[in-house]
Amino acid sequence: MTDAAAVITWINGPVIRARGSSKIAMGDMVGVSDQNLIGEVIGLHDDEMTIQVFEETSGLTPGMPVYSTGLPLSVELAPGLIGSIFDGIQRPLPVIERKTGSFIGRGFGLTPLDRRTRWSFTPLLIKGNKVSEGIAIGSVPETGVITHKIMIPHGISGTLTWVAPANDYTIDEVIARVETEHGEEPITMLRRCPVRKARSFKNRKEKNEPLLTGQRVLDTFFPLVKGGSAIIPGGFGTGKTITQHQVAKWSDADVVVYIGCGERGNEMTEVLQEFPKLIDPRSKRPLMERTILIANTSNMQVAARDASVYTGITIAEYYRDMGYHVALMADSTSRWAEAMREISGRLEEMPAQEGYPAYLSSRLAEFYERAGLVETFNGDTGSVSIIGAVSPPGGDFSEPVTQQTRQYTRVFWGLDKNLASARHFPSVNWLNSYSEYLDNVTEWWQAETQMPWRELRAKAMQILTEEGHLDQIVKLVGPDALPDDQRVTLETARLLREAFLQQNALDEIDTYATPQKQMKMLELILHFQARAEAVVSRGAIINTIQELPILNSLIRMKNTIPNEQLERLDEIRNALDEQFDQLELLYR
Repeated sequence: MTDAAAVITWINGPVIRARGSSKIAMGDMVGVSDQNLIGEVIGLHDDEMTIQVFEETSGLTPGMPVYSTGLPLSVELAPGLIGSIFDGIQRPLPVIERKTGSFIGRGFGLTPLDRRTRWSFTPLLIKGNKVSEGIAIGSVPETGVITHKIMIPHGISGTLTWVAPANDYTIDEVIARVETEHGEEPITMLRRCPVRKARSFKNRKEKNEPLLTGQRVLDTFFPLVKGGSAIIPGGFGTGKTITQHQVAKWSDADVVVYIGCGERGNEMTEVLQEFPKLIDPRSKRPLMERTILIANTSNMQVAARDASVYTGITIAEYYRDMGYHVALMADSTSRWAEAMREISGRLEEMPAQEGYPAYLSSRLAEFYERAGLVETFNGDTGSVSIIGAVSPPGGDFSEPVTQQTRQYTRVFWGLDKNLASARHFPSVNWLNSYSEYLDNVTEWWQAETQMPWRELRAKAMQILTEEGHLDQIVKLVGPDALPDDQRVTLETARLLREAFLQQNALDEIDTYATPQKQMKMLELILHFQARAEAVVSRGAIINTIQELPILNSLIRMKNTIPNEQLERLDEIRNALDEQFDQLELLYR
């Protein structure tokens, strides 16, 4: 900190104004009062600055000093991020708990990352190599599944004059020196990166590989690509948080960044208690070895919600630059937007729709546009996929946050209150949801499963759509009034809903389905429809088909057949054919 350069003149909750310095720049981090509360300059007029404070401001009075750091709002990036739990401004919550107890105190100048831990550094380059921003000069085994690449910081290029030998070092020890145009620059594992500005990369790449979640309704019907963006809107109790938990647990991303932005404390407690106990299905190691948690609950300072989103995306981009595929969960962006609305109101800005600030749209655009699949300066391919939950009041998808977010995302996983009330989870409404990545992932699905994914998906969606139309008739006159061919459609739609779309997160087998299992299950249900339509055309009645024993096997296949025993699905298919063959003999 420098000497006091300004004094507080006005206080309104988390927003204060100070006067007396022309040296503090827009976006600078400042220390407020002698307690050194963390703040950020969000407005300047002559020598008066407007500051949002990320900590409790009770007790502040006019005349207290404001100190400049000379730095923008930034995060620390180095080995030690994985497995950590931070608040919205990257303060380590476990360390705070040990110092202050269960509630966060004020003015703690804690460093986010431990300066005492020694990391095993292995050089990748030697003296004399030319280097520039983003080039990896060494590696550190951060966890059992993540190798942390030590990269040249932004704005540095030149020739390596010295590289430390393989050994154990702390994050602030010098491990290399680079001769630049302006002299020799020391390189450490630690760097600070502004959060409001996206990290640079070499160029964007075409997205054509799905981010697999193991959730059948998401992967098969509404896929998200690695480097894409998705929105999960839903009213209270529809399962937004548990859907994001499932994606975080089971997605094939290399690194997961989970942001609890303004959510209830009990929901974040569930995450903090459950995640450390989970085992990664791919590596068979603890899930926390590839996970970073950022907890900024509803009882924390509202200004820090805004920072938490940018903290999370900057950390995600950092691991993307190492060549990893990162999945970022933001739960929920509605709370972030509400924080913007509160700060905007305290700034006395002109409100826009439903009181949100006029810049809501641009802030959402800036955030979601930081998703992408890129080629890094080191020649690797990495991605950041963003999945943002939205909590529209009353489940009204026409409210501003949902509508604005839809403009900047290409996948819409709309959750349905009626499905949730019927205990159908994930409660994704297949008639309202969509994905604009179908063309991107078609080739991958067909090569990976050796099955016509696009055709099977289209046929299933057609059946579900027809069911939606027929339901109106059924509600008026009952199912018996429909001809048997339409009742076959309803029976197939029931199988799709109960045997495929519905998935139990607590069932050891059903919680995750591989692409191969998803396709074989879907093809089997559609094969049932084909055989049922054929026998109905010969004169069979639908009641006879509904009494076949194979229907019970079809419904139970999701939680009785593990991913490793898909040959048992072939046995079900053979049994289905045998039962329909016998039925057809009666109607020759």
